[in-house]
Formats: sequence, structure tokens, C-alpha cells
Amino acid sequence: MSERQREITLRFLAEPTDVNFGGKVHGGAVMKWIDQAGYACAVGWSGQYCVTAYVGGIRFLKPIPIGHMVEVNARVIYTGRTSMHVAVNVRAADPRGGDRTHTTHCVIIFVAVNSNGEPVPVSSWTPETEEDRAQEQYARRLMELRKSIEEEMQQYQA
Repeated sequence: MSERQREITLRFLAEPTDVNFGGKVHGGAVMKWIDQAGYACAVGWSGQYCVTAYVGGIRFLKPIPIGHMVEVNARVIYTGRTSMHVAVNVRAADPRGGDRTHTTHCVIIFVAVNSNGEPVPVSSWTPETEEDRAQEQYARRLMELRKSIEEEMQQYQA
């Protein structure tokens, strides 16, 4: 892969097989789409196979009706030595017309690995715009919050 790709958008039609007991798209189906878009974004940036290391703060803002066109946008917002923070936003709209509704948001951390599953360095990303700088700061704040959460969770892990 010669050129790094920082962002990708995947589109899915919410099918009847994606339905939950409430008649909307099952959260697990949305999480699968999020992971697929995040993975494609991480691979596009790193040029390496990537594994999901962390999915944090997933927010289901609105349900997705069956039959709606779902757009999953993934964008690198921070890079570490071997990791990439990817912000994922899901929007959905009736394909017959109407505005897209923001339905879900989260940040996923992927790690680039070699054929032995060992972490390998990734190209660093440098923010260029005010929006980029704000997103990088968002990723950094989440890292700090995650440390506190992990410390708290340690008390309850077997």
C-alpha cells in the first residue's frame, strides 16, 4: 500500500436479519459494522494487519430502523507507536429521502501487528486543521480517562 488512507466510509442497508426484539437494528450488528469500518481504516493507515485492542465509550444515540441506509465513518484521530485511535460515527437515513441521523459513536484502538502477531510501528499522524487538533485532544483525554477506569476495574476483576 503506497498511500495512507486516514478515513473510510462503509455503507450498509439495515436488513431484516439485523433486527432485534424491538424491531430495530440489533446493537451487535451495529458493533460489527463499527469494527469492520474501524479495521478497514486502521489497515488503510498502517498498511498492516490490525487487531482491535479497545472499544470505548460506545454510545447508541438513536435506534436504526430496518430498511435504512447506514453510513459508518471511521477516521484516525491519534497515533501511538504501534496503535491508532479511530473515531467511528454511524449515521442512518431512509433511502427514499430524508436527512441522515447520527445514531452511534465510539473510539476504537487498533494495534498493527506482523505475521507473528507482534506489534509493529505505524506512521504517525499529525493534525493539520483545528478539527484535527480537537480530535487528537479528544483521544488524549480519553486515554487519561481510560487509565482511571482501568484502575477502578482492577478491583473487580478475578
